Parts: sequence; structure tokens; C-alpha cells
Amino acid sequence: MAYQYEDDNQNEMEEEENEEYNVGKKKSNVLPIWGNDKTMNLNTLLLTNIQSSQYFKVKLYALKTYHEVLDEIYYQVSHLEPWEKGSRKTSGQTGMCGGVRGVGAGGIVSTAFCILYKLFTLRLTRKQVNGMLNHTDSPYIRGLGFMYLRYMMIINLIIEPLFQTMDVRAGGGQNMSIGELVRALLTKLEWHATLFPRIPVPIQKTIEKQLADRDAQAMQSQQHNWRDNGHYAKERADRKEGGSNRASLERLRLSHSKSRSRANSHDSGRRQSRNRDTERRDSRNRDTERRDSRNRDTERRDSRNRDTERRDSRNRDTERRDSRNRDTERRDRDYDRRDRDSGRRDKDSDRRDRDSDRRETCTRAATSAAEIATDGRTSPACPGAAHCVETHR
Repeated sequence: MAYQYEDDNQNEMEEEENEEYNVGKKKSNVLPIWGNDKTMNLNTLLLTNIQSSQYFKVKLYALKTYHEVLDEIYYQVSHLEPWEKGSRKTSGQTGMCGGVRGVGAGGIVSTAFCILYKLFTLRLTRKQVNGMLNHTDSPYIRGLGFMYLRYMMIINLIIEPLFQTMDVRAGGGQNMSIGELVRALLTKLEWHATLFPRIPVPIQKTIEKQLADRDAQAMQSQQHNWRDNGHYAKERADRKEGGSNRASLERLRLSHSKSRSRANSHDSGRRQSRNRDTERRDSRNRDTERRDSRNRDTERRDSRNRDTERRDSRNRDTERRDSRNRDTERRDRDYDRRDRDSGRRDKDSDRRDRDSDRRETCTRAATSAAEIATDGRTSPACPGAAHCVETHR
């Protein structure tokens, strides 16, 4: 029943892919989601550690765009394992609890898998995934792109670039894969009756050494597969049966010698790879320190600018307050001046009123004196009437 269920799921997946990617039709930019659209088909323990990671909840939560996540991969990812080195203890665990299954004991989840789940939350489009697969800045960006497709079960996008071939001969007859074409372009000078520009000798030696290291690594991997399949066990049995078969012993000696040389070459390649990884990590650290230094300088400059603005604002407030004080003093002086002018005007008015009253009194006295003089009488009403009369005459 389990096999039948898996076959049905596989058939449904193939039908959906065939319906969506029919030949002759334009491919949709939206990638299908196969399986669980919440967990990305990740292991439960691994997903729990990712979701509870501070790096995922704080640092990656602040990244909102596809390009910001690619920059994070470039600067932070240095391997593609799900757990950080030395953070898990799997000794004594077997079967489903073994370390190879990734479900036994938890540990510190790696940066790569946190970013992988972050990419799933962004729901990458076909164009964005192709951009990751063809990215040239970091191989880890391409590696995470392939892992994203593997977890999403979009197998056709993984297989297409690996098995894509072309016929490079006019008229047909020489099929080459992309890898074979690139190797020929790097190692051969001639190309079908024409010549490539000559690669500088130091660069050519570096390319040949890297290709030889890669071939030795592939050969050693094949040798391990032979050992697992019983090839060496058969040779040992033949040697025991043949006794003094010198040819068999010579072949075995040569095989072991070649194996040791390939192992030494592989170890040298691994050391060089580790050195390159160390240099790349140091370069990323220097870039990070440089960026942090620039950010600190910018913050310092912004702080100084804010202090200057604050000081200018206080100076403007002080000038404004002084101006208001001067205006207040000017208004007070104007009020005092108006009060003094008003008091002076009141005094002048009082003086004029007194003068007017005096004149009226004198006029009445003079009139009374004149009337008395006419009648020949003296009036005791105004003892100075004669003086007033003389004065008004």
C-alpha cells in the first residue's frame, strides 16, 4: 500500500509538471509547490530548530527582498551541512536515530539551512531560481539554488542543465555536453580548423592542475565504490589462490601506488580548497569590518550633525528670547514715556484751568468794581477790586 501511494503521488506530480511545462508553450514564472506548503518538506527536528533560531527570527526576518538574501548567502554561508560542526552528539545512535538521518539529537542549525527556509518563505519565481543557478559570485548561491529545487521536488530544473547536450559539428555527428565543451575550451588550443587565443602559461598551469585534482578526486571516489562492491576482495582472493603470481602482485602494487598518489593529490587539493575557503572567509570578514567601520563613521558624523543642529537651535532660541526681551524693554520705555507725557499734559491742563478761573474771577471783580465806582460805593466783596480794575485797564 505504501508503494502504491508513492507511485500515485509520483504520477500526479508528473502529470502536474507535464500540464504546466508542455512543449511549445511559454513556461510559467510561478514554481509549483509539491508536498507540504508549510514545512518545505524539511525534517521536523530541523525545521523546529530553524524556526526557533535567533538568526532566523531576528536577522533573516529583517531581509525582505531576494537580492538581500543573496548578499547574506555571499557573506555568511561557508558550507551546506544542516548543522554546525561539533554542535551535535550522535555517538551511540543507530538506525533512524543516527546522525545520517538528521532526526536524532538536535544541534545548532546552520546558516545555509536557515537561509534555505527563508528563500522558501519568499516563494521564489522561476526567474529568481535560474538567477541563483547561474550566479557567478559564490558557488554557495548555486548550491542553495539546487537544494531549493530538490526540497521543492522540481527535479526537471535540476536535470536540464546537467544533461543538456549540443551538436558542435557542422552537419552533425559530434554531440558534447556543456561540461565537455568547457573542458575543451580550457585545455585545447584548436577548435575545428581555427585557433583560440593562447591562455597565459601561469593561468593554463593552474587550470590543468585544478582539472587533474578533480579527475583524481573522481577516480578515488570510483575506487571507493569498487571497494564497496567487492573488487578488492576479489583481488585478494585471486592473490591467495595464485600463490606466487608475480604479475598479479605487480598489478596490485601499481594499483596501491596509484591509489596513494591519487590520495596525496586529493589531500593537496583539499588543503588548497581549505586555504581558498579561509582566504574567502577572511575577505568576507574584512569586508564586514570595513562596512561596519563605514557605518560607525556615518553614525558618528550623523551624531555630530545632530549636535550641531541642536546647538544652532539653542542659539536661535536664545536670540529669539533676547529679541523678545528687547521688545519688552522698548514697550516698557514707550509706556513710561507716554505716562510722563500724559502727566505733563494733565499738569498743563490744570494750569490752564487755574489761569482761566483766575481770569474769570478777576473779570468779575473788575466788573463789580466798575459798577461800585459808578455808584460811588465801596464793596467789601473784593478787597482787591481796585487792583483788578487797574490791572484790566
